[in-house]
Amino acid sequence: MPEFLPVDEQMDLLQKGAAEMIRVSDLRERLEESRKTGRPLRVKAGFDPTAPDLHLGHTVLMRKLRHFQQLGHTVIFLVGDFTSLIGDPTGRNVTRKPLTREQIDNNAETYKQQVFRILDPEKTEVRYNSEWLDKLGYEQTIHLTAHFTVSQMLEREEFHKRFQAEQPISLHEFLYPVMQGYDSVALEADVELGGTDQKFNLLCGRELQRHYGQKPQIVLMTPILEGLDGVQKMSKSLGNAIGIHEPPGEMYGKLMSISDELMWKYWVLLTDLRQSEVDALRAGVAAGHEHPMAVKKLLARTIVTGFYGEEAARVADENWARMFQQKETSEDLEEVAVPFAEVAGPELNQIRLPKLLIRLGLSVSGAEANRKIAEKAVKLDGETTENLVFEVPALPARIVVRLGKRAKVAVIS
Repeated sequence: MPEFLPVDEQMDLLQKGAAEMIRVSDLRERLEESRKTGRPLRVKAGFDPTAPDLHLGHTVLMRKLRHFQQLGHTVIFLVGDFTSLIGDPTGRNVTRKPLTREQIDNNAETYKQQVFRILDPEKTEVRYNSEWLDKLGYEQTIHLTAHFTVSQMLEREEFHKRFQAEQPISLHEFLYPVMQGYDSVALEADVELGGTDQKFNLLCGRELQRHYGQKPQIVLMTPILEGLDGVQKMSKSLGNAIGIHEPPGEMYGKLMSISDELMWKYWVLLTDLRQSEVDALRAGVAAGHEHPMAVKKLLARTIVTGFYGEEAARVADENWARMFQQKETSEDLEEVAVPFAEVAGPELNQIRLPKLLIRLGLSVSGAEANRKIAEKAVKLDGETTENLVFEVPALPARIVVRLGKRAKVAVIS
């Protein structure tokens, strides 16, 4: 009989990055039951193979599957080859263009090759929902749809907006959440994972499981991952995505371009660190014990290592530093000697950035310096900062300070 970690330890990893869970108490109860009986939970996440390539946004759910897998539970990677014929209406203001069976099959094979860069292929159950949905038949489909009303469907945000705007809603689109719900019945799922935009579909699974005499699955929803711009959902079409097939150097460089604030969301959703470990890392930065750039470089190395191994990540790290950090400091920049006393902050080794900008001649007043910092127009050693005070590890310190297109090297002693 397999041994499972104590529930609190499992929850520390499983709750990391969860936007919503229905319900936390139910998951605790089922994990306790799993420990007593030795039966692993059955955890599913469905992926419709609508495009051949995956990006890091797609891997958020896969990584959460991996966490369940690491804890000894049964992970089901469900390929929605049947539901792809319908087209998921989630996030759409128009009906999806249908794919051919050949396109779906080709994309599904590509998905399988890519997903096993995150999941353990030996411990992953790969299923296709055509196994049971192809066999449903017209009579059973009617019975399934009888559990839902048109008004329930129109409460769904996408349908409600299209109905109000008098945009067409095809009847077959109503079938999608019903079919996804039936997947949970067929697989006897204990837990289903999905994005917050999938909530309606995920709850349909709970409803149908009750009807079939099964315990309703726990629904664990992860947030939508913003892309490189930090604003919109990661998407290839928006040009803000990081593909999991991209070379290590490109992946590393794109990760280094994200904002300091977005970095923490990436730590939570794209790594295997427990929430308590991420919190400790963030506290270290807030206390000045760690520089944000160093932590971001660690993030980039961690993610690249996961896909390509430690050696590839090391090379990507060194190449990035050679191309960007050393290029930044090797420019023909004016060096300015700055006495520490003129820019000293409230604590030991702290620097007041507005005073430094004025001392370097990059700002004419404290008010202008404060405004530029708030506008994220100031970089220290290539890293954007919004902090009015920053800490240097030791004195003397050599810092490249950039405001817009102007830059100088501050030599503080």
